[in-house]
Amino acid sequence: MLRKARGLLGGGTTGTETGTAGAPDGSPAVVTRTLIALCCLFFVLGPVSGLNPAHGTGDRLVTAQNDHFRRWGVVPAELFSGSPEALLTPLTAFFIHGGWLHLLGNLLFLHVFGRILEARLGPARYLLLHAGTGYLALAAFAAADPASDQPLVGASGAVSGVLGAFLLLFPRARVTSLFPFLFFLPLRFPAWVVLPFWFALQWLASYGSAEGSGVAHLAHLTGFLAGFLWAWARHGGAARVSSADRATEGDSQP
Repeated sequence: MLRKARGLLGGGTTGTETGTAGAPDGSPAVVTRTLIALCCLFFVLGPVSGLNPAHGTGDRLVTAQNDHFRRWGVVPAELFSGSPEALLTPLTAFFIHGGWLHLLGNLLFLHVFGRILEARLGPARYLLLHAGTGYLALAAFAAADPASDQPLVGASGAVSGVLGAFLLLFPRARVTSLFPFLFFLPLRFPAWVVLPFWFALQWLASYGSAEGSGVAHLAHLTGFLAGFLWAWARHGGAARVSSADRATEGDSQP
């Protein structure tokens, strides 16, 4: 069975909300856009999308998908075997997704929060944060069950790291959220309300989910905490500057 660092949109499984926020004016967000483009490219060309006839159909396609996950995803039993190739899989797994919803959920959050955070940190530090928190998130999940042979794929660990850093640097940035239990009505809340709420849902889901749920909540939690602590250690009390609290989506500042 495939384990996914599930798209942060979450759907009915995690109950997580969708958020949107405006990007800083004039920010090219080169790293964020490149990561999104690469994830889309690998997904479309790979066997999971079903769009590439080279992977065949039926049983042949299923076999190609399983081989794809095992080759590029994190397999805990292999990660801790000492293989140099396996040690790279927490980085390659970022670009591999288990389905369309998995892909789109992750990329939505990366597009929303990543562009703003990249403008604040700069491309180099933002990429370092992304790679570091993503690697740590997947490694932590693998360490929780080191004998498992189930591959783990997805960008959610790294994107959770972006959310954690965003919370510290932009606590009052206003986020439009869609809550399923409120009939998906668009409501606006500051990040310090939305993101801790999302974290709490992940925490509760990590206890309530079944072993076979296929959702790597621990990777989400680890990535979020790693991103938050990285931003705290790097910026400390100087993190929350006035530019971090700019209005989003055309709102005016109070």
